[in-house]
Amino acid sequence: MDFRAEDHQHIRYNPLKGEWILVSPHRMKRPWSGQVEDVTEDDVPEFDPQNPLCPGVKRASGEVNPKYESTFAFPNDFPALLDDVPSPSESDDPLFQMGSAKGHCRVLCFHPKSNVTLPVMTLQEIRTVIDRWIEEMQTLSEKFDWVQIFENKGSMMGCSNPHPHCQIWSSSFLPNEARIKDQYQREYFQKYNKPLLMDYVKKEINKKERIVVENCHWVVVVPFWATWPFETMILPKEHFKRFTDLKNIHKDSLADIIKKITTKYDNLFRVSFPYSMGWHGAPTGSKMKEDANHWVFHGIYYPPLLRSATVKKFMVGYELLAQAQRDLTPEQAAERLRNLSTVHYKQENKE
Repeated sequence: MDFRAEDHQHIRYNPLKGEWILVSPHRMKRPWSGQVEDVTEDDVPEFDPQNPLCPGVKRASGEVNPKYESTFAFPNDFPALLDDVPSPSESDDPLFQMGSAKGHCRVLCFHPKSNVTLPVMTLQEIRTVIDRWIEEMQTLSEKFDWVQIFENKGSMMGCSNPHPHCQIWSSSFLPNEARIKDQYQREYFQKYNKPLLMDYVKKEINKKERIVVENCHWVVVVPFWATWPFETMILPKEHFKRFTDLKNIHKDSLADIIKKITTKYDNLFRVSFPYSMGWHGAPTGSKMKEDANHWVFHGIYYPPLLRSATVKKFMVGYELLAQAQRDLTPEQAAERLRNLSTVHYKQENKE
């Protein structure tokens, strides 16, 4: 019997993290009798006087939001990281180690209306979000070694507020994901004398097997090593190390690619598609002057949905105790996303 990746189980290597993932495509044929989620996407009002992220509403801190008409950023009222805190003393015991953890957490609202998410925003509105991301990054990166911009979209991803927003956590240390990616990208660069992700994106463009959408400056792929069913990565076609390296032309085309991939996500199951996403680039702060040529700026989307708008993948059991596993192959996922329209399903009759 000849091996076929779309039919037969196999493992794939993630060179960014040094991990393997089990791919079991034959499991897509099994019936689903597990948990089914509720879908309540149409219940979000344009404005809610009780929503602390809406314009003109008082937050838990007692601060009243301005009646903003575009983006709005403010310090997180319940931060996981604070800047002015004492540090633990060093320990000689290798089993009981603690380190200093200082930082600053912020919230960025994308739009004044609670029912307007990124895929239904205009390109100019998305460009404004990008500009604000970069502005926040520039300010926080002066002091902190890592600035993590991330969006949790949908209650399925633990998002407690439906208003379109993201969080920005900056820290004095490199979080695990950043530390691991730094290590493996550095090792690849030292061995091959070129950035891992630039090498990867060129090969993906040539293969065309996992490309979802692309434009003149960016390409979205379902990574060869993807863990989540419809996981994607936004990659640049030229080498940028950090978000702050982008010029206006790249920001414009990034707005286009964000709108297209998030629209395809919503169109997949005709629902406001849940995900966690974020941006990764070279470390900042005290590491800004270090050699970072091995780093490539990129975005990552981790959506949980698997079979429908109500069936999600769980990372439990084998995934927690052994290694990540997926059923749908990355190539199959990419094909499904690629074949979807870039016109949002709610706007189909308006075109």
